[in-house]
Amino acid sequence: MLETKRKWTDINSLWVMLGLILFTIDGHSQVKTSVDSTAIKIGEELIYNIELEVDSSSVVVFPKGQSFGALELIEDYKTDTLVKDFKVKLLKKYGLTQFDSGSYTIPAQKVLIGEKVFYSDSVSVEINAVMIDTAKQNLYGIKPIIAVEKQSSFWNAFKWIFGMLLAAGIAVWYFFFYAKKNLSDAEQLAKLPPYEQAKLALNKLNEKTSYENETIKVFYSELTLVLRKYLNAKVYDQSLESTTEELLEKLYSLKRAEEFVFKDETLKNIETTLKRADLVKFAKSKPQFEIMRMDKQIIAQEIDQVRAGLPKPSEIELQQTLEYQKGLRKRKKQQQFKWAGITLFTLFLLTFLCFGFYFGFNTVKDTVLRHPSKLLLENNWVSSEYGAPGIRIESPKVLLRDFGDSTAVKGSDLDIKKFYLGEQSAALRLIVKSTKLNKQRNNENDAVDVLKIAENELLFLGQMGASNILPKNEEFTTPNGQKGLKTYGNANFIFKDKLSNAEFVILGFSAKIFLQQLILIWDPEDPYATQISERILSSVELNDQTQN
Repeated sequence: MLETKRKWTDINSLWVMLGLILFTIDGHSQVKTSVDSTAIKIGEELIYNIELEVDSSSVVVFPKGQSFGALELIEDYKTDTLVKDFKVKLLKKYGLTQFDSGSYTIPAQKVLIGEKVFYSDSVSVEINAVMIDTAKQNLYGIKPIIAVEKQSSFWNAFKWIFGMLLAAGIAVWYFFFYAKKNLSDAEQLAKLPPYEQAKLALNKLNEKTSYENETIKVFYSELTLVLRKYLNAKVYDQSLESTTEELLEKLYSLKRAEEFVFKDETLKNIETTLKRADLVKFAKSKPQFEIMRMDKQIIAQEIDQVRAGLPKPSEIELQQTLEYQKGLRKRKKQQQFKWAGITLFTLFLLTFLCFGFYFGFNTVKDTVLRHPSKLLLENNWVSSEYGAPGIRIESPKVLLRDFGDSTAVKGSDLDIKKFYLGEQSAALRLIVKSTKLNKQRNNENDAVDVLKIAENELLFLGQMGASNILPKNEEFTTPNGQKGLKTYGNANFIFKDKLSNAEFVILGFSAKIFLQQLILIWDPEDPYATQISERILSSVELNDQTQN
């Protein structure tokens, strides 16, 4: 009887071992592994295949990320699917490579089919070095490091704008103001009153030089021109166009009408000099040097006599003349400022258009007007850790410590550290919290309920001024693999006395007695605030939460 029981026991053991063997064979038979080549060159792509056949209702999860040992994943191809007789045949391809020669082993890959885990076979591959024929291919030394030109920013361009505007301002000041004080001799002479102009012109006439160089005709032309200009300005406004006879007749008529007090000797001397000048110019007469000098003296003397014979202006005429001169100077200055303004405005407009087309008009406008969110985005960002255990983020400025307890979950068993972004002018708010339970939990493996905490933080957003909050929840994974809860959505929030349809994100991470949170709310219509929020969220990392 005892021997019979032993036989049955041995038979049952054999059936169990057979079942385990069949289960193992079945598990491995479902996952097949292959490569397109077991030997490749450095940097060449190696196709790694995972093939399996499952029921059409099965959920399959293939390996993701860098899980192929020393080989680098360069391409994750889409899964090929073939349906046949209620079975699904799946083929997953990965592109792998390696840049160092040698023998490598691709480890067994984990494949999840439903709730069961299966492993593929490991594969050995050889990475061969690339042989170079130095007889045909020349070898060269390592090239030196080349400095990369720094990418141009708008602030660098703005320096050029300021420099151009400054140069334009200096040019306007020079041409409209400074240059007026540095006129040429002819321009300075034209600015003088008629009497001073005549005296300076006579002083520049050199009868001796004209006589020696036989330029007597030129001398008399300039001499009579001085006299005619003065008479044209003070006595008869057609003196320059009139002939000698017409001019003399007009002067005599003015004397007879007693409009001007001219002496007979003065008119006679003027007549003699003008007629002698006509003889020189038209009859090629050549007077002696003494006569030339005498004529110059006579003209200077008679200009004084004409000036003395001019009627004196009345007080009203003097006042009108002064007011006219003041108005003339005022209009002249206004004209100068007008052209200066037009020049500066044109230069500014052209500069704005050039930089607007290159950088974008909104960027130029926001830079000139110093948009607070843009200034915050272009600030020197810092990466820092907040709390213990810490949550590390990048932010435009170092967060400030708030020693007041503002966590919605109240209790004496909480040790709370709160940090916030001190910049309030931008359309963005950032708060980081690190909380530790001082009392040990009943089950140390139980984490803090981050969903409940997120609901409390929504109330905290309401206390900050948010309204009409529409939240959603999903899982969030940091770049270093830490998982937490992400609560996000829309809400009405006031930024700088302006109600905006804001977006918010609340991240919660918990482990044992630790809770770490990040609260971020911003105006999505502000492109700079949106870029800041994206950069902050992409930089979130957590340290080991088991440390004290």
